[in-house]
Amino acid sequence: MKKFLLLFLSLSTAVLAQHVYFADGYHGGIYGHYPLWKTKFIVDKFYEHPEWRIGLEIEAETWDTVKMRTPEDYAALQKIITDKRIEMTNPTYAQPYCYNTSGESLIRQFAYGLRKTRAHFPDLPFKCYAVEEPCFTSCLPQILKLFGVRYAVLKNPDTCWGGYTSAYGGELVNWVGPDGTSILTVPRYACEAFEDNSTWQTKAWNNSKSFIDAAFNDGIKNPIGMCYQDAGWKNGPWLGHGDSIKNGSQYVTWTEYFENVSAGKTDDDWHFSQEDVLVSLMWGSQALQRIGRQVRKAENDIVSAEKMSVISFLENGFRPRQEAIDEGWRTLMMAQHHDSWIVPYNRLFRQITWAQQIERWTDNTSDIADKIIRDAIQSVASVDNPKYIRIYNTSGVSRKEVVCVALERGTGEKKPDVYNANNKKIPSWTHIGDDGVQLFFQADVKPFGYTTYRLAESKTRRKEEKRVQVKGDEWTIENDNYKIVLDASKGGVIRSLIAKKEANREYADRNSPYSIGELRGHFYDEGQFRSSTETPANITVIEDHPFRTSVKIEGKIASHPFTQIISITQGQKRIDFDLTIDWKDNPCIGEYKQSNDNWRENRRGFYDDRFKLNVLFPVQLTSPKLFKNAPFDVCESRNDNTFFNAWDQIKHNIILNWVDLLQNDGTCGFALLSDHTTSYSFGDDFPLGLTAQYAGIGLWGVDYKITQPLKMKFAILPHSGKWDEADISAESNHWNEPLLYALYEDIGQKEKSLIDATASGYELSAVLIDGNDIIVRLFNADGDASPQKIAFNFPLLSVDEIDLNGDVITENVETKPAASVKDGKTMTVSMPRFGLKTFRFKGTSINPK
Repeated sequence: MKKFLLLFLSLSTAVLAQHVYFADGYHGGIYGHYPLWKTKFIVDKFYEHPEWRIGLEIEAETWDTVKMRTPEDYAALQKIITDKRIEMTNPTYAQPYCYNTSGESLIRQFAYGLRKTRAHFPDLPFKCYAVEEPCFTSCLPQILKLFGVRYAVLKNPDTCWGGYTSAYGGELVNWVGPDGTSILTVPRYACEAFEDNSTWQTKAWNNSKSFIDAAFNDGIKNPIGMCYQDAGWKNGPWLGHGDSIKNGSQYVTWTEYFENVSAGKTDDDWHFSQEDVLVSLMWGSQALQRIGRQVRKAENDIVSAEKMSVISFLENGFRPRQEAIDEGWRTLMMAQHHDSWIVPYNRLFRQITWAQQIERWTDNTSDIADKIIRDAIQSVASVDNPKYIRIYNTSGVSRKEVVCVALERGTGEKKPDVYNANNKKIPSWTHIGDDGVQLFFQADVKPFGYTTYRLAESKTRRKEEKRVQVKGDEWTIENDNYKIVLDASKGGVIRSLIAKKEANREYADRNSPYSIGELRGHFYDEGQFRSSTETPANITVIEDHPFRTSVKIEGKIASHPFTQIISITQGQKRIDFDLTIDWKDNPCIGEYKQSNDNWRENRRGFYDDRFKLNVLFPVQLTSPKLFKNAPFDVCESRNDNTFFNAWDQIKHNIILNWVDLLQNDGTCGFALLSDHTTSYSFGDDFPLGLTAQYAGIGLWGVDYKITQPLKMKFAILPHSGKWDEADISAESNHWNEPLLYALYEDIGQKEKSLIDATASGYELSAVLIDGNDIIVRLFNADGDASPQKIAFNFPLLSVDEIDLNGDVITENVETKPAASVKDGKTMTVSMPRFGLKTFRFKGTSINPK
């Protein structure tokens, strides 16, 4: 009996020793719900409930407004903000989703957000990343660690409308990013199920008994739930307070949980894939498509402006206004706000919608970038009477590409010859058309630098050659890389696509019921699928000369006219498409007509992208694997297909910049590039499809209507080998970061490389001016981990490797004279694939002329 009592007491003590924890706090901001009474409310509740803990995920600009409008409340918050009961867990400038923007944008979100937040709260630490929305992407461990962050949380239990992460593991995991960086993380537990009768919660949102029991049964000793309340809600402690706290839960900050509650370490390494980010937005809707294109353009423009500024700074001391660059980034970051993407129809300050404001924000970023580039170029020399063309390359690799230079009409009519830096005449072509005078030639441009070409009046006549052949309904366009046959009788689809440099490999799958370039979607108000192949197309030639061939296809999808321009360019691997659909009204396109009050229902009519309008690419590849890029990552898909139609079955089907199909033997592949973040479709019985249009009921019952023409650009790239062997990342970067040019009166036929990473496999993620220093950020996109040489050609004092806070990791990195760059130097850099390194080139000065 005594032994039994001892056993009973020991078991009871073990049960009583188990504790349940909860992370509470607030999410929002001046743009996404932060009423001015909130600051006082937080301070009052902080003092009223000493057992409470508060995690803050607040837009950085909010504190400017709080300081100005409610200064007494602001001062009261400043007094308690560094108390251990409060922590800031997401200081990004505008709380982006992370997976839908560039990796460089993510870095700036944290950098600018931390700068703004610490301007108000200088001593506020940032130890743990935790969010209310699914603001996750695979590369975060590396970025967070480079900002000095120790911990991360992969839960978003109370706001899963836009998605969630995969359920995996127990109390702690080591979240391992694509580069191998690991960060200690609380995952969404393997036992953390979805809430019953909900389409936006997991069971961790309120520490229910079922959640706690499941966690204990799964061996989790210290289970923790979470709810970051909307800042507009008038709740204090979410689970109650004092003796009434639900299920005996104990409030903790996330950092407190990691350091004082959990074991603080684990052997469970989770190699987190981008496909563990299970998210879905209104892909294909007019609003989201336009936002995606606007954000992508602004991202490309502002990074190019920074880089072009550095080239001119090193050549002649040009300095852009830092305030202008900061403002360009600010408006871009606001356009990347998660609310921009999930509720684009919501009104901001009761005036305009998110979608309308995003257009203003991104236009502002692009206008600033355009002016900076223009000023940088014009700082070099006079442009009054152009005799020279200088081509600028802001990437870190040499580029040989056809350029199209707009000339003054008087200059162009003389049809000038073009001479390279060695004063050798090179082939060129002058086209005089409705768009003015265009000069085409193939430029060979140095890495992160320039090459200059001289113009001289030509005295020879150029023989015109036809490259477009027509035989009945077959239109054949051809250049050095491809032979493409279009079928006018089937809406202008590609019947044959032959890659000449791959032993004339045929990529078009003639056994498929679909065709390359076909538009196809389910028009559910008509009760049927409609295809562009149903109506013959009219094809006309736009350009047909040695450097570029372009044809315009005019057809119909259902009763709606479309125009698709296909262009092939000499020496270019990419085949370009420019699509416009001039919708006559508001057709309904999707799986079925969803009612506008079923936002609580699990099944949704806007999930299965096969039913949306797709541009299809049936290609002749055997059992292909699919790869796709993500911010600072490339992911091999684990999914058999992309198809799902319910909230609890979401699959990752997002194309950021590109997806690539690779034949099972690795010999050849087919890449698809998109000019905006959207979704794609693919499966055994369905070809690769790019989502082009959805129209119908969406999240929260909103009717996503068509009110404007669809406009989008995309490209395809057949290739040999795997994505890295085919340089798909570089091709995508060059598409997004085109060569720049300027016409000058007297500048000489010089060429120069300022930074050369050509042989390394590294990308220049960013190059920017910081005082008299140059910041260079390298990303190992498709190189190996072996040491690589980076050459640079400008005067400086020394080089330091720094983290993303700007703190020194390695001082005085060794540099050596460069054999290939006159008066230049090299440094040796090692980092794993998908790794990042940032360097400060200290005391840089103007290059000697």
